[in-house]
Amino acid sequence: MAKEWSDSDPIETKEWLDALTSLVKYEGKERAQFILEKILKHAEKQGVATGMAQWVTPYINTIPVDQQPTYPGDLALEATIEAFIRWNAVAMVLNAKNNAGGVGGHLSSFASIATLYEVGMNHFFRGATKDKLGDFVFFQGHSSEGNYARAYLEGRLTEKNLKNFRQEVNGEGISSYPHPWLMPTFWQFATVSLGLGLLQGVYQARFLKYLENRKLLPALDRKVWVYCGDGEMDEPESIAGLALAGREKLDNLIFVVNCNLQRLDGLVRGNGKIVQELEGIFRGAGWNVIKVLWDSRWDALFKKDKSGALAKRLSECVDGDLQTAYVRGGAYTREFLFNTDELKALVADLSDDDLAQLNRGAHDAVKIYTAYAAAVQHKEQPTVILTLGVKGFGLGTKTTEGRNVAHNSLEMSEDELQAFRDRFNIPLTDKELSSLNFAKPEKDSDEMKYLHAQREKLGGFLPSRQVISQPLVVPDLSAFDTILHGSADRTMSTTMSLGRILNVLLKDKNIAQRIVPIFSDEVRTFGLEALFRQVGIYSSVGQLYTPEDKEQFLFYHEAKNGQVLEEGITEAGCMASWIAAATSYATNRFPMIPFFTYYSMFGFQRVGDLIWAAGDMRARGFLIGATAGRTTLEGEGLQHQDGTSLLTATTVPNCRAYDPAFGYEMAIIIQHGLSEMLTAEKDVFYYILAMNERYIQPPMPTGVEAGIIKGMYLYSEGGKGKHKVQLFGSGTILNEVIAAAELLKKDFEVVADIWSVTSFGELQRDGMAVERATMLAPEKNVTMPYVEQCLQNHEGPVVAATDYVHAYANLIRPYVPRTYVTLGTDGFGRSDTRENLRRFFEIDRYYIVIAALYALKKEGKIPASLVTAAIKKYGIDPQKPNPISV
Repeated sequence: MAKEWSDSDPIETKEWLDALTSLVKYEGKERAQFILEKILKHAEKQGVATGMAQWVTPYINTIPVDQQPTYPGDLALEATIEAFIRWNAVAMVLNAKNNAGGVGGHLSSFASIATLYEVGMNHFFRGATKDKLGDFVFFQGHSSEGNYARAYLEGRLTEKNLKNFRQEVNGEGISSYPHPWLMPTFWQFATVSLGLGLLQGVYQARFLKYLENRKLLPALDRKVWVYCGDGEMDEPESIAGLALAGREKLDNLIFVVNCNLQRLDGLVRGNGKIVQELEGIFRGAGWNVIKVLWDSRWDALFKKDKSGALAKRLSECVDGDLQTAYVRGGAYTREFLFNTDELKALVADLSDDDLAQLNRGAHDAVKIYTAYAAAVQHKEQPTVILTLGVKGFGLGTKTTEGRNVAHNSLEMSEDELQAFRDRFNIPLTDKELSSLNFAKPEKDSDEMKYLHAQREKLGGFLPSRQVISQPLVVPDLSAFDTILHGSADRTMSTTMSLGRILNVLLKDKNIAQRIVPIFSDEVRTFGLEALFRQVGIYSSVGQLYTPEDKEQFLFYHEAKNGQVLEEGITEAGCMASWIAAATSYATNRFPMIPFFTYYSMFGFQRVGDLIWAAGDMRARGFLIGATAGRTTLEGEGLQHQDGTSLLTATTVPNCRAYDPAFGYEMAIIIQHGLSEMLTAEKDVFYYILAMNERYIQPPMPTGVEAGIIKGMYLYSEGGKGKHKVQLFGSGTILNEVIAAAELLKKDFEVVADIWSVTSFGELQRDGMAVERATMLAPEKNVTMPYVEQCLQNHEGPVVAATDYVHAYANLIRPYVPRTYVTLGTDGFGRSDTRENLRRFFEIDRYYIVIAALYALKKEGKIPASLVTAAIKKYGIDPQKPNPISV
């Protein structure tokens, strides 16, 4: 709390204040701000603790009335258009609830944000034309009804579409929220998972600067608009990218935070002031902050308030009180807000009804336009517009508007519908109203002409997702010969193989510039620091310092045209960058191919929501789960050991997840993925694991390419024997499988065929497809699952060992028509050596032998005593605690 000082010299104080007033009057606010900053810095140098870092300004509009530009549009026509959109949004939700029963929808969110959208649609949001790219608009997910209602007026959606809101199965419906996968020509971004839209917006804006600075796309002054609610700002992702945006001076980025003061269940900051809190956060992160709190009806009051008493009173009222005053009306507002003689005098000539009409800035087109115009012109900083609105605006103060239950209000009575119609002057009869008929102006009306003319000026309709086919030529598999031929007598990790693969791609004449290597902060950890010198690390300002390792060959090299995005310790930020690059083929008409390499443990479990959003947005790219597996990373312990990411990856429909054991497998998968995404232009992405464990990399056997992509191939055939087993191995554990096959033959005369399973997930996907086809066409002879095809001429039970939980290998259990034993790494991890970890988790070569003998015993081919003998031979303690135990 700042110390209270008594004024020992009021005359001197007045002289200082008069001087500041004169400075503002004759030289402008920018000059005054400059002088104040200089004075404060000088005071700090003199050792004066000013305590005056002004992160928060008074609770009034940032831009004064005398600085408002002339509104360029027809306010009356725009109000009528907005009224139709408001009604159709309401009718859509109520129709869905009444006719479909239970599909839901939101009435209040769009009601709060409608004018914010409409000013942008009529005057700011630029659509993409044939020759020019448009702006990015991340619409608030829970307000999609408004986007559909406008698209209906524009002729892009039909009445049938609106009647099938949230009913997509029949093929005529529209999505509940922004889903590019489900509406691929309409929505661009998936934003309804709270916080992700804001984080994506920041990194999309930065990615535009990246493309410009690398001279891949010209600077087109495209803006990235991001809409959200104040409650959404509680999400960590909402504020995770703010410092980056300020640091990189992303003046192409505009946030609009609709502060209607409410979450789903109650107030965002009932005991505080969310606008002021957010202003401090954004200013502290280096943003330009514009507040739009009060509509034009307040202007006269602020002008009359010579002492600043009204601004002071508004600043001291907590949000809970302001919300109560709004709901309870003019008489209550007079007594509560204007609670001194001075304040009462300000409103003495206003009736209670007049006071009730004093509204918030989010519902005033003039105030919004003023803020938007200032935001698009502002340079060297991102801008946030904090605008005060009312949740459920226009839906009726008695039941919904501004009330805690607004979000959950899904019904309107006849009286409320009539009040809504009358408030917004919607031309509907009582019968049309009660029937919830959709409405639009006549085709040749002034309103429709205006609506289309404004969008035509701005380049076309939004939201809109346009994909223009641009297939690229990718390197042939032969380009990776150095990897395909193996490592001879050298030991190499598959991460090192990845480095060689990237080296090939970064030299390819067709796609080198399209590669976007992305890292959180582990390039050296993965042994890929050669990228620093080869293509440099992207920095919007270049490298302003001399790195301490300048004399080293692989010094830390930043450059304005650098290609590597080294994001720091933020997997979420890296994923947002990856999404920006992975969707560039659609958003920028310029395909890019990102490789985000990260600790696999910090992948799907930490940023799974963003990965799902990427899938929804039809992303194309590679996620590389490095230092993968539960037992491959020595000494790190349970928080770094990944046993589940591959299993989680199989749940994302357009994610192709692979666990290559050898460099040639990785090269084949990446080359195939490039062909699928860049040449065939399929909307899939790849999750590929990479290990840091070094071992001899064998050359590629002949004819294994198709099997690697399908998910498994025969690595080596054991030949004939008295007893035979089939051993499946995945990733680095394939080496343990190979060693186990030797032990089985040497110690027990059991012959094993060895299969490298590159993807249990792809095998499951194939098996499910075949099983479905068989079930739905039972009289037809349908092809058997690929796993079964592979095993058709190979006898014996099957044992599968992976470095992941049992459930991963168990994905294919329904498609293995014989005894199937799986080994995996369930339970918490441990810190130790690889050898001890594999013994602890029971997936090393000795346990694989035991599992193979046990499988033969289950089939009655060998006695149980032989399994017991093997347990003793290899020193396995049957009383050892189960790794699954907690």
